[in-house]
Amino acid sequence: MAPVLQSSQPWVEKYRPKQVRDVAHQDEVVRVLTNTLETANCPHMLFYGPPGTGKTTTALAIAHQLFGPELYKSRVLELNASDDRGINVVRTKIKDFAAVAVGSAQRQGGYPCPPFKIIILDEADSMTEDAQNALRRTMETYSKVTRFFFICNYISRIIEPLASRCAKFRFKPLSDEIMSSRILHICDQEGLNLDSEALSTLSSISQGDLRRAITYLQGAARLFGSSISSKDLLSVSGVIPVEVVEALYAACKSGNFDLANKEVNNVIAEGYPVSQMLSQLFDVVVEADDVPDEQKARICKSLAEADKRLVDGADEYLQLLDVASNTMRALCNMPQEFSFET
Repeated sequence: MAPVLQSSQPWVEKYRPKQVRDVAHQDEVVRVLTNTLETANCPHMLFYGPPGTGKTTTALAIAHQLFGPELYKSRVLELNASDDRGINVVRTKIKDFAAVAVGSAQRQGGYPCPPFKIIILDEADSMTEDAQNALRRTMETYSKVTRFFFICNYISRIIEPLASRCAKFRFKPLSDEIMSSRILHICDQEGLNLDSEALSTLSSISQGDLRRAITYLQGAARLFGSSISSKDLLSVSGVIPVEVVEALYAACKSGNFDLANKEVNNVIAEGYPVSQMLSQLFDVVVEADDVPDEQKARICKSLAEADKRLVDGADEYLQLLDVASNTMRALCNMPQEFSFET
């Protein structure tokens, strides 16, 4: 197929499903929500699951299918984590929008147009507990004229009083087959040539996140043209080359601290993100057949502690060096209290 002229629009928006039935792999969710669209009887909803699995897309699709382009702007309020959603916003903007009554149900242009408004709170798990508590009363008071759609990655961060007021929908990570099907469709539309190895690599590095996969694909297409290899995808994804990870692991296994320190310095000098290195090192350790479970547990504990410190803003070099030294102690059966300073 001849290449389509590249537009400036990101492909994640260009190929975002416009209708609920087009959302991939979330069969149970789609089945229930299709029935909701037919009856226009909509509860408060809570969508949760990993990134890039269709939560926001589904919420927007429902809103568009209920109200159409004409009423959408007046009936739907969408707030993202980038907006201020503290307790003051809940008490003013959200409450004011929720309180306004709307006209009685009448179909317009083939859309159901039910007699309520929708407030979409994307990344609701980043709202403060005070803000979530302030929403409880608003949800109850204005339930006749307003429906809330909460979207989050971690349902455990939504307070129980809010979660119990919603119909919950879990979005699953996308399987390799579904991911490959969507990616091949985009390649066909954009005139890209992706071999089976590159397709497998893209599925692997995306880890069930279709949005991430499409972003990597578009980045590789812009940099390397219409024929994209596995190596091209790895270079745009930020994934650390396997040989670099294995070199660090081998240095730890050797018991030579100077060698391990040299590999740590190489990682830092190349500018690889240490959080990504920890993730890939974790995979290497877990898959190692020649390492006893007890030693794996010690190494994984060290990886977890370093990852937490990085999130808190610690120095990358020191954390990777700490992981390397703890990994060396575990692999070489040195006692835990052993210190390289002694």
